[in-house]
Amino acid sequence: MNNNNKSQNWFESWFDSPFYHKLYQNRDFSEAEFFIKNLVDFLDLNHSEKVLDLACGKGRHAFYLSQFGLNVLGLDLAENSIIQAKEFENKNLRFDVHDMREIYKNEKFDYIFNLFTSFGYFDDESDNLKVLNSINSMLEPNGKLVIDFMNATKVINNLVQKEEKSCENTLFNIERKYDGKHIFKNIAFSDDEKNYNFTERVQALKLADFKLLLEKAGFELLNTFGEFSLSEFDEENSSRLILIAQKK
Repeated sequence: MNNNNKSQNWFESWFDSPFYHKLYQNRDFSEAEFFIKNLVDFLDLNHSEKVLDLACGKGRHAFYLSQFGLNVLGLDLAENSIIQAKEFENKNLRFDVHDMREIYKNEKFDYIFNLFTSFGYFDDESDNLKVLNSINSMLEPNGKLVIDFMNATKVINNLVQKEEKSCENTLFNIERKYDGKHIFKNIAFSDDEKNYNFTERVQALKLADFKLLLEKAGFELLNTFGEFSLSEFDEENSSRLILIAQKK
């Protein structure tokens, strides 16, 4: 049974699957909190500012942003993720289902965050620019964008081709490869006597690629960091590629 429904993009079916949440159930909330605190301090965010967490997943980063008194909206295409995220809603925090290639209603934001490698999923590379153009339209004048992406160079150089991971009595067989353009992760497993196979595919975007995209979309790149601690980016050794850009 192959669950890559041809009527859907891979991320629509996989990210909305209960097995996705099972595989990634142990993501580090303390790491997310650490990262958000560092961003809030560096950007000097204040309570009057409006923030969008775009492709927010189940809302862990958005939740921590709301704890600083910011007015936060979390958007994600995966309806099941948003259903779970809504459990965190409070007076400063709300969630909705939305495709990040499109402009969200008539709202404007001071800051837009796109975190945890939530970019470069699309078949058509022009969609990357479509996402950034939508972000630009949703930002207030001089508003800022924060992108947290994998450091593709380090990921490619240290690719673990095969591994097994057991989660709640489900054994996930994971295979990874790089085709010169995308990083693939194939995830195969069985549940209730049915076989499943999903493939994650992310464009291996590097700093030069983001610089070009940001320029085309009307942004000025202000800062580049390589870790959640906001230390300097090093292409060979950094774990992350974190970009802060301002709407021109």
